[in-house]
Amino acid sequence: MTNTENASHLQALYPFLTKKKSDTVSMNQALLDSVEQKMAQHQSVISHFFANHQQAVVDCANAIASVYKKQGQLFTMGNGGSSSDASHIAVEFLHPVTTGRPALPAYDLSCDKTVMTAIANDVGYQHVYARQVANLMKRNDALIGISTSGNSDNLLRAFVQAKKIGAVTIGLAGGTGGEMAAMGLDHCLVVASDSIHRTQECHVAIYHVLWDLVHTLLADERGYLSNKTNQNTEAEHEIR
Repeated sequence: MTNTENASHLQALYPFLTKKKSDTVSMNQALLDSVEQKMAQHQSVISHFFANHQQAVVDCANAIASVYKKQGQLFTMGNGGSSSDASHIAVEFLHPVTTGRPALPAYDLSCDKTVMTAIANDVGYQHVYARQVANLMKRNDALIGISTSGNSDNLLRAFVQAKKIGAVTIGLAGGTGGEMAAMGLDHCLVVASDSIHRTQECHVAIYHVLWDLVHTLLADERGYLSNKTNQNTEAEHEIR
């Protein structure tokens, strides 16, 4: 981005910064306008994503539910703010806050600082997730990687390793999806925004919806299996 383009971008986001010092009332109004603008962008990005990717979200939820039906586990990864999102996903599944939703195994690969720093120090930060994937993941597991650019090298290497294992690979990206969108992941949900903040906000909405859909799918399956078990038990009693 050129200096002119950058200045124009800043002007659009923070119009009050390029003006002379304003009085308190004018500054407050400028800030209120900025809040309104950001909320409009926030709503637009999220509405646009879900309007265009509903089936992709449902397909992704089905894939995660299938992993749990096969007694698999979910692993998550990310860098910076996206690492926090990866932790958020893991805790949502492992410690559900909604009554009646069972705990499901999910682990954030960045949570063990000893492992992370050892791998980063010995072979490089680009391997911190791939090494763990190679040793922890199985074929029936799933790996979610979050990157606003879609180009995080350590995530890409981990996805390559997960694909070799045969695990389900799921990417959450922004912009045009970067390398994550081009590497043939099983599912890649791309938020078409060049704003990191708006992308991250949409990512939160996506994985909250995924969590809800997965539990809905598993509840339906448990109900089916429960009914089937009851039918088999009744048939056994009739035979006896």
